[in-house]
Amino acid sequence: MSPVPERHLLVIFGATGDLSHRKLIPALWELHKHSPARGRTVILGLARADLTDDAFRDQVREALKNEGPEHAAEISRWCRDSIYFQSTGDGSAAAFERLKARIGAIEHAEGLYGNRAFYLALPLPAFAPTVEALGHVGLHRSKGWTRLVLEKPFGHDLGSAQALNALIHRFFDEGQVFRLDHYLGKETVQNLIAFRFGNALFEPLWNRDRIERVELTVAEELGVEGRGAFYEQAGATRDLLQNHMLQVLAVATMEPPAALDGESVSNEKIKILKAITPIRPEDYVVGQYGAGELNGKKLKGYREEPGVDPNSVTDTFVAVRFGIQSWRWQGVPFYLRTGKRLPKKLSRIIVTFKSPPAAVFNPYIVCGMGGNRLEIVLQPNEGFNLSFQVKLPGDGMRLHTQEMRFRYAEAFGHLPEAYQTLLLDVMHGDHTLFVRGDEVEQAWKVCAPMLDGHRELHTYAAGTWGPPRAEQMLAEAGCCWTDPS
Repeated sequence: MSPVPERHLLVIFGATGDLSHRKLIPALWELHKHSPARGRTVILGLARADLTDDAFRDQVREALKNEGPEHAAEISRWCRDSIYFQSTGDGSAAAFERLKARIGAIEHAEGLYGNRAFYLALPLPAFAPTVEALGHVGLHRSKGWTRLVLEKPFGHDLGSAQALNALIHRFFDEGQVFRLDHYLGKETVQNLIAFRFGNALFEPLWNRDRIERVELTVAEELGVEGRGAFYEQAGATRDLLQNHMLQVLAVATMEPPAALDGESVSNEKIKILKAITPIRPEDYVVGQYGAGELNGKKLKGYREEPGVDPNSVTDTFVAVRFGIQSWRWQGVPFYLRTGKRLPKKLSRIIVTFKSPPAAVFNPYIVCGMGGNRLEIVLQPNEGFNLSFQVKLPGDGMRLHTQEMRFRYAEAFGHLPEAYQTLLLDVMHGDHTLFVRGDEVEQAWKVCAPMLDGHRELHTYAAGTWGPPRAEQMLAEAGCCWTDPS
């Protein structure tokens, strides 16, 4: 059973925004209902809007309207007893002095001891002024613990990430900082550690001697969904590859950590990020979706989306080939791809093992035997598939591929949302599933060749698996992307 966190105040900047309503408030409600955190968190929502406590509580109830009438009374009690609101107005020094006074008043009324977490559910440009304002009024220190939670993206490129880290470290120690990448909170990503290091069957096979290649696909069926202006400043490389995908790759390939704590895990992840070979122009493909069709529905091209420049060169797809220069992984290619307006939503890792010698099966095998394959499904329908060869009944040694299959939902039922896990870890001060500052900077260094200078942008039809050039990149190496079906 999880330990009980100390009572604390959670201060949410951007509390009236989309992230807060869709993810943070439902996650905090679930923690209140079902975890040792029940009754341990007092919430102060912040936004520029001039709302009363009761008006904000109405917004919280609206965010939880799908919980059903049986929970309405308990949600109202939770709002009344644990949730407050304060306007940050124009974000001036005076507004932050008022915030400091309000925090003191709430802590006094609630009998809190100065334990505080500041959650920045804000756009990237607001990070620096918010951190600086907190530091200038002295809210970076208290008589209890103080923690700072930042949502990705952590910077726009290497230079901005370094500047943001330097500013944060003027006021907050690294041990106070929780850089949140929600992919690391997914049960299936966490289970990569358990799967690898908790099973003697697989760990001896997890190396260049047995593995032929590794694929990581994060596919999104949706387009930019009204967020064209934001996406114009991001693109697929910045939005998913630099953070989510490199973090998953690092967890999947790192050496066993000395212990399952934040410092030990980050030490191993940074070794992987530093060992990634420099990316050459022939090692990556960027694309942008044009008009297309999916499931009988006509789809706009990216440049036709609201808020998008009609001449945009923003990437909505990226595929890249990595190598890792280490004893374990030397010579194994890693293929990563992500994109919007692909045929289906899925996230998965495919580990293809080397094929066995086929000579013993001649003359029954007229071409090369397929290698065993492990599919780690991160979403949806989370679980594992392991393929292996069996003999078909009847005459002759005819082989056929079969699968062993595991699904989390069938074994354990409903999985907790990533934000529940990560918020609870913030309450405990556990950094294991968070990203350290040097990891952020190294990930930007890895992606820098794909962001600097001229990039050829390949078009693909919405509803397809990306530009033909992405398929060609693997074909040149004698392989192909594993069929997502």
